[in-house]
Amino acid sequence: MSSLANQLVRAEKEEIARAIRTLLGRPLVSLHDDAAAFDLIRKRRQPLIQWFDYFCGWRLVVEPRQGYARLVKVRSEASATRPARRRRTTRAPFDRRRYTLLCLCAAELLTSPVTTIGMLAQRVVQAAAVEAGVPAFDPVRSEERAAFVDVLKQLEHYGAITPMDGATDSYLDDEDAKVLYRVDTTRVIRLLAAPVPPSRIAADEPMERVLGTLTSEPRYGGDEPTETQRNLWARHSLIRRLLDEPVVYRDELTPEQSAYAASLTGRQIIRRAAEEAGFVLEERAEGFLLIDADATATDTKFPDDGSHAKVAALLMLDLLVSAGPVRAARVDAEAAELLRRFPQWAKAYQSDGGGPRLAADALEVLELFGLARRTGDRVAALPAAARYRVDRGTAVQEDS
Repeated sequence: MSSLANQLVRAEKEEIARAIRTLLGRPLVSLHDDAAAFDLIRKRRQPLIQWFDYFCGWRLVVEPRQGYARLVKVRSEASATRPARRRRTTRAPFDRRRYTLLCLCAAELLTSPVTTIGMLAQRVVQAAAVEAGVPAFDPVRSEERAAFVDVLKQLEHYGAITPMDGATDSYLDDEDAKVLYRVDTTRVIRLLAAPVPPSRIAADEPMERVLGTLTSEPRYGGDEPTETQRNLWARHSLIRRLLDEPVVYRDELTPEQSAYAASLTGRQIIRRAAEEAGFVLEERAEGFLLIDADATATDTKFPDDGSHAKVAALLMLDLLVSAGPVRAARVDAEAAELLRRFPQWAKAYQSDGGGPRLAADALEVLELFGLARRTGDRVAALPAAARYRVDRGTAVQEDS
């Protein structure tokens, strides 16, 4: 009996850890999209809610009847490292226009549980016309319809709208296409991860202060926190970074975070958070890194031969580690040489200026993963880069 009880406890811990990592990788998990993951989260929702609140100060909302779980992840600083991406073939990041249309669509979808693509487009036309500073929406133009379709497909992906008749893509070529949607207004509301509702923002609030107002969290005491609130913020902000960023360097921590990480209590809580979530904590003099062996908690991987920029990034990293800080021009030259040696590879870069473009995309990858840093005209590898080695005997795979 004791052995069986131990097995049940171990199985519960493993399920909770897997559910934590699933939510970190996909903060919105839907029954229609991944029934097994949603059932696991629904089954273990109470310990999951407690875990995210204690270690991160993040709110987890699980709606069993409506079939979704939403982890409301809050960041104290704006970041463009994880943009919304178009669901069509290019997977290009959303631009300002698409984000604007996403906000307008979300607002208009709250008015009715059912709509058509034409009705929604006209409502967006009207909303854009009365919003100061928002460019007019003109569905007659093909590029505007393409942006609109990208927004609707993203909302479909989130489960906020569901096509009941017709296909969203048909609107790309035909402004009069007929598509009927069912709207989940509750889920539309849940998409916004902001502690302060936008309705509370004063109309005359300067735009540069709006983001800070939306993401302010009263539980930490604002400008005059108590000692308890300062400690709580140190814990939550540090563990948020550990869970959200590929690597966290000590020299990038605030004094409060650094002191918390160095304290006995802080070290114990960090290790406990990593263990309960199923991560391996790698702690070194330079910083911290959480390793997820099955990559459930990550939305992007490195190394990854599915991207030309990531392949080039791995090769550039070998140069940075072996040669030390180098000038950006040398990285450009290395990328150009790589394209010359493999003319059938990375065809999108095989044109004038392709070398610098490939180098720029590769460096963006390295900076995203905390492996390199560009300062002015010089590029240097960061400590975590020592984890990677390139087998020079392996050739780049040519495109077919």
